[in-house]
Amino acid sequence: MGNKLSCIRRHAKPTKDKTTYFRVSEPFELMTFLIKKMSDVSRSDIKKLLARGQVSVNEVYVTRYNHALRENDLVAVHYSKRRIAFSHPQVQILYEDDDVIVIDKKEGLLSVTVGREHEITAFEILLQYLKAKDLRNRLFVVHRLDRETSGVMMFAKNKDFQTEIQRCWHENVTERKYVALVEGTPDPKNGRIVSYLSENAKSLKMRSDNRDNGGQKAVTDYRLLLGNGAYSLLEISLETGRKNQIRVHMQQMGHSVAGDKKYGGSPSPINRMGLHASVLAWRHPFTGAACRFESPVPKKFTTFIGLDKAGNTH
Repeated sequence: MGNKLSCIRRHAKPTKDKTTYFRVSEPFELMTFLIKKMSDVSRSDIKKLLARGQVSVNEVYVTRYNHALRENDLVAVHYSKRRIAFSHPQVQILYEDDDVIVIDKKEGLLSVTVGREHEITAFEILLQYLKAKDLRNRLFVVHRLDRETSGVMMFAKNKDFQTEIQRCWHENVTERKYVALVEGTPDPKNGRIVSYLSENAKSLKMRSDNRDNGGQKAVTDYRLLLGNGAYSLLEISLETGRKNQIRVHMQQMGHSVAGDKKYGGSPSPINRMGLHASVLAWRHPFTGAACRFESPVPKKFTTFIGLDKAGNTH
């Protein structure tokens, strides 16, 4: 694969887990208990073991120093760093290194909090996973996907990466493609939409204007992949990444994204909004490695539009 695909999942070699067990004979706070039992280990090293999630009580990992121990509790100290398995029905990790974590997000999940009442987000799910590995771990937002949009997105694991990837976003991000199920059939079948987007402060809807109205310039390229008359499957490439850009431009073209009621769409025939982030490619700002991640088109899209398993249209 060469240097271009150096951003691939790293598989660690398995190591034996050296574990020491202690049985609790009377109530103690966890930190005090460990200091007493591990007299040959410094206080700072014991704190590190706790912070890294390497101590369990009755087979449950604990990081709080003042966790209350009861008689007959079993305390285990795992000297090998704990490997945290990640599994979540709405998030799949595609790649992770010291700087970045790339995921495939399901539709219906917020990317980050929007400031209203508390709701679980992709950000929170990943932060919990990282904190379970080491409480010092942090997570930073790089870009967003709308709640009802599925597909590939990334988060930074340190501030330096976030700053650098965002500072030269258009140079660093080399490919950003979506697949959209839209109403009707675009004419022409391939094209480019250029407009200026501004947001209504009350409705929070984006408005598109062909003339420079002081808003942000937005450029969207589209290409027809499949169609059945009533709906079309489009491949969409973004030159810019503005809020709701694809959804607004599809409405402007007269072919709203399926199920996108906010921007003129009828109720969805597939019980979700027809927008999926299929490809995200970028150049690592520190290593220079070219990284490309792809998420397959949701089966609901292809089945509805009339594409069978063999890749033939009905």
